[in-house]
Amino acid sequence: MARRKVITREQILNAAYDLVAQEGFQKFTARNIANHMGCSTQPIYLEFKNMDDLKEAVFQKIEDYLSEVIFKEKRTGDSVLDMGLNYIYFAQRENKLYKALYLEDYGGGERMHNFSFTRYAKRMSEDEKYADLTEKQVAALHTGTWIIVTGLASLMSSGIISPSEEQLISLIENSITSLKMKDRDILTRI
Repeated sequence: MARRKVITREQILNAAYDLVAQEGFQKFTARNIANHMGCSTQPIYLEFKNMDDLKEAVFQKIEDYLSEVIFKEKRTGDSVLDMGLNYIYFAQRENKLYKALYLEDYGGGERMHNFSFTRYAKRMSEDEKYADLTEKQVAALHTGTWIIVTGLASLMSSGIISPSEEQLISLIENSITSLKMKDRDILTRI
C-alpha cells in the first residue's frame, strides 16, 4: 500500500510564508522551513521543484494578500492617498514582513516595487481625479509618493516618529499636490 501524504503543498507554503513574515528572507532555506514545520526537508522537495519554485509561490501568496487585503482598503476616497496610507499601515502592523519585502537584500525589492507600481497605476486609471495623466506622469507621481510613504513607513515602523493619520494625510496630499498640480512638468523630470 502506498504511503499517505501527510504534509501538503499548502502547509509548506503557509509555513514558508510564516517564516518570511517572522524572520525575513535571509532565513528562507529548506532546513529552516522544515524546522518551522517540525519535519524533514523531504516533503518540501516532493512538493516544489526547488527553493526558487517555493519562493515564487510565497511571493505569489504575498502579492495576492497585498492586492486583496492591504492595498484594496479604501480610507479617504483618493486612490493615491489610500495606497500610501495602506502601505504605511502595513509597514507598522506587519513590520517584519514589510522589511523582508521592501528593505532586505534577500527580499524582492525590485519585484515588490514593480508589483506596487502596477497596483498603483491600476488604481489611478480607475480614479477620475487622475485619469488625465500620461503613463510617464503616473510613473513620476508614483516615484514621488513612493519616496514620501517609504520614508514615513520606515520611520514609523522603527518607532522614530508617530504622526497622526491627519498628519499623514496632510504630508501625502502635499506631496501629491506638489507633484501633480503646481508644476505638471515636475512629473516628467523625476
